[in-house]
Amino acid sequence: MSNTNQQGPSILRFKQVQARTGLARSTIYLNIKSGTFPRPVPLGVRAVGWLESEVSDWIAERVRIARGDTKSTA
Repeated sequence: MSNTNQQGPSILRFKQVQARTGLARSTIYLNIKSGTFPRPVPLGVRAVGWLESEVSDWIAERVRIARGDTKSTA
């Protein structure tokens, strides 16, 4: 077996998501409810996190919308 350092998906906790997006807690949860923000991943009984890649994709999409770029990368 080689000693390559492969990383799996990175998880962001709520305060990290809030800092990266600039959104308030209520806004994040309203957007989750409306289906416009990534859903959290359960980490335990009272803990959730978000996939960093999904949050980054959401931010990138918001920038595309704000800049008027209607092309989708999907």
